[in-house]
Amino acid sequence: MTGPEIALRAVHDSDLPVFYRQSNDPQALRMAAFTAEDPADREAFEAHWARIRTAPDIVVRTVLCDGDVVGHAAVYGAPGEREVTYWVDRAYWGRGIATAALRALLAEVTERPLHARVAADNAGSLRVLEKCGFRVVARETGYAPARGAETDELVLTSAD
Repeated sequence: MTGPEIALRAVHDSDLPVFYRQSNDPQALRMAAFTAEDPADREAFEAHWARIRTAPDIVVRTVLCDGDVVGHAAVYGAPGEREVTYWVDRAYWGRGIATAALRALLAEVTERPLHARVAADNAGSLRVLEKCGFRVVARETGYAPARGAETDELVLTSAD
């Protein structure tokens, strides 16, 4: 038995309504923790995506599962401090999709090291990062808008 087909492609305008819906899922927001101040602010969402889609130093991709838009993944930041980020629709959690998408992104963006951050209690995302070769190098505390509170955060770095 084979798993779902996971692919990355450039972000299309038609992906944005899907991303907006995903970014307003209360359970997903709580797990992500470090999110936009007001995910329901459609104007801020549109401005954010317009900026990241045109920024020359950001690699952002739509994640497809069997051809359906299920999330996005990106690499951003200054050289030497570049970070990975990803978001997969909660309906697809636990199926290896985030891991496959991050692996595909890491194959495309070959610069290293890369860094990542995850809420310390987000075991699923931590496992995705570890499967993709990231290791915890620090623990910090920061304000998490989605939780409205200071939250422990793990800082990870790619092993290769």
